[in-house]
Amino acid sequence: MAAVLTTVLLLGMGAQFVSTQTGSEPTTDLATLAAIPSTGPRTLPIELRGVHVTMGLASLPGKLDEYLDLERDGLTALELDVKDENGEIGFITPAVPRLAVSIGAAREYYAAAETAKRVHGRGVYLIGRLVVFEDPVLSRARPDLAVRRSDGSVWRDAAGLGWTNPYDRRVWKYNVDVAVAAAKAGFDEVMFDYVRFPSDGDVENAVYRSGRSLARRQVMPAFLRYARNRLEPFGVRISAAVFGLSAARDLGVGQIPRMMAPYVDTVYAMTYPSLFGAGELGLQDPSLAPGATVSRALRRFELALRGRDALVVPWVQDFSFSVPYGLDEVRAQIDAARISGAKGYMLWNAEGLYTDGALEPAS
Repeated sequence: MAAVLTTVLLLGMGAQFVSTQTGSEPTTDLATLAAIPSTGPRTLPIELRGVHVTMGLASLPGKLDEYLDLERDGLTALELDVKDENGEIGFITPAVPRLAVSIGAAREYYAAAETAKRVHGRGVYLIGRLVVFEDPVLSRARPDLAVRRSDGSVWRDAAGLGWTNPYDRRVWKYNVDVAVAAAKAGFDEVMFDYVRFPSDGDVENAVYRSGRSLARRQVMPAFLRYARNRLEPFGVRISAAVFGLSAARDLGVGQIPRMMAPYVDTVYAMTYPSLFGAGELGLQDPSLAPGATVSRALRRFELALRGRDALVVPWVQDFSFSVPYGLDEVRAQIDAARISGAKGYMLWNAEGLYTDGALEPAS
């Protein structure tokens, strides 16, 4: 497992690898919920073929159009960061929580409604990725909402980043308020990422202020249930990104796909071969067997989610780590996803550089 967590640390999202009182239970702003009547979720593409785009890339003149031009190569979905690993929010609208604006988390990387309109004008499905509990900005500005150390200081992971307390309902409300802002702007789906406890660093000394009303494995399903209740009136789908190994065993970070599935439309499994250590899934070196790795990982999700309605979509490794990856390795993962019956796939490259030919429809 150490090898897996070391890799996680280096990959960013794609890297997705507890007694004191918390805040009061978040309440739903009925006026806000009534602001936009639900018209039902936008129709999903027959096959999701998408790419990850950071808010920084989206801020560059003409860059978003370059990604949308991939529609000619087969692109059907675009995942744009709404809130990222740095705790920044990509846009400012009246619906963005005031706290986010006051602490400098909300930035004007892109105009949300205009961007959604542009994406839809190209016939592309728009997913907003929202990093939840890893949040250096909020944890620094509001230590009372942060994961702490025994001396009361803010706990930080191996990369020096602060996290917010997954037990604290005020943290739930803050993040779902951001999700509501994305839904109002026209995003078709909100994908919650880092919806888990920390996995690296001095985790044994992390202190979580908690009323102890929930066991660790119950926290993420409860958060997603709250998010679904808040977002349902806006006709937006919700989803969660989880570790590729989370369906095989309990990793201790609160990601139990079967418990999370009732509250999401889609589970995005991060099945990057580079995230799997030697011997995982019965493979001597998963990074050298990209197709088999994805196939075996998705089989675990199929078994774990049997009887649940949530779709499964894998994140595909479109970057090189310990082993150079090109079109053959990327396509091996995509072929495995298609054979498994997945709804599609999403390409991940932290630099936003994608392999030519990887988005081609199935022949």
